Amino acid sequence: MAEYSIETPMSKEDALKLKAGDKVMLTGRIYTARDAAHKRLVDLLEEGGDLPIPLEGQIIYYVGPAPTPPGKAIGSAGPTTSYRMDPYTPALIEKGLRGMIGKGERSEAVVEAMVKHKAVYFAATGGAAALISKSIVSAEVIAYDDLGAEAVRKLEVKGFPVIVAQDCHGGNIYKEGQAKYAR
Repeated sequence: MAEYSIETPMSKEDALKLKAGDKVMLTGRIYTARDAAHKRLVDLLEEGGDLPIPLEGQIIYYVGPAPTPPGKAIGSAGPTTSYRMDPYTPALIEKGLRGMIGKGERSEAVVEAMVKHKAVYFAATGGAAALISKSIVSAEVIAYDDLGAEAVRKLEVKGFPVIVAQDCHGGNIYKEGQAKYAR
C-alpha cells in the first residue's frame, strides 16, 4: 500500500494511480452532501438545471457535521454510511465527480460507474469525527441551507486523512479484507 498527498480537484491520473488500501492526505476544496442533497442535485441534472457545485474532478464528503463550536471552522465531522447516496451517485460520477468519502461498501451500480468514469471511493475513519474536523480549515454553506446539517458545504481541507476503500480498477478493501480471513 502506498501513501499519497493529493490536491483537489482530483485528476483522472490521480484516480488511476490509487489502489484499494492506499493512504491519502487530501488538500484543497471538497464538498459535503448527504442523501437529501443528492436527490436535489440529481433532480436538477434531470431537469437540465445548473448545479450549485462544480462536479468535474470534485470530491463529495458524506457528512452532516455537528454544530460549530466558537473559534472552530466546523463541528465534529465524521463520515456517514454511504449506501444511502447510491441511488444518486452514478449520475454524479457520469457528470465528472471524481471521488466520494464515507463509510461502508458501495453498490454494484456505483462500482460500475467508478470503473467506467475513473472515480474513487475513500473511507474516513468512523468514530474520529473530532480528529477529522481538525483537517478542515474552513466551511461554508453554499446550497440547500434548509437541510441544516445536511446542507451542501464547501470545505477547505489540509491533510484530510482517508483510505482508498474502492478504486477505479475494481479493488475493494472490504472484500479483500474479508477474503484474508475466509476459510
